[in-house]
Formats: sequence, C-alpha cells, structure tokens
Amino acid sequence: QVQLRESGPGLVKPSQTLTLTCTVSGGSITGNIKYWSWVRQPPGKGLEWIGAIGNTGSTLYSPSLQSRTSISRDTSKNQLTLQLTSVTSEDTAVYYCTGSLLDWGQGTQVTVSS
Repeated sequence: QVQLRESGPGLVKPSQTLTLTCTVSGGSITGNIKYWSWVRQPPGKGLEWIGAIGNTGSTLYSPSLQSRTSISRDTSKNQLTLQLTSVTSEDTAVYYCTGSLLDWGQGTQVTVSS
C-alpha cells in the first residue's frame, strides 16, 4: 500500500514562498498511480484541489492558484514538491498530498502569519 508523508514549515510569513515535500513509499511516483495531487483544507472550509503532477511528469493546476503554484518531483528520492509563492493568510490550511485521490497523507498544517 502506498504511504505518503507531507513535510514542511508550519509557519510562513506573508509574501514568502511556501515549499512542501511529499515523500512516497510503497510505490513509485513514476509507476501505476497516474497522478499525484496536492489538496488543502482551510480552517472551517472544504477541501480545495491545488494541482497535480502525472506519473509522466506533466502538471495541471487549479486556475485560481495557477499563477502562484508549481509542482515538481524528484524521482531519485520518490518525492513531490509543492511551491506556492506570495502567500497570504488565505493560504493558511492543512495541506495534503494524495495518490490519485485514493491514498492520502496525514496532512501538514501551514499557518501564514507575521
């Protein structure tokens, strides 16, 4: 079974760039799972899809976040990376990585505050 673990800074200052890493075990990010997504849940709100990277390396982003988002991968480490630039308090959320929206990490809390 695929396991995913998110990691990154719990606190980011406004206007800075948020960088999160998802380490995948039990399966290859270039394997049978077709795409790997980042999803977030702001406090008191529902889940919001941020974007995805396919097992071939292609990417797709939410239109509302596309201008600030970059998703990449390191196949040698079996890791995915999310970068979100120019963060504001609206980016405060629990961030999850998922494998085809079926396998999920436990999530990591990110707070944007000065």
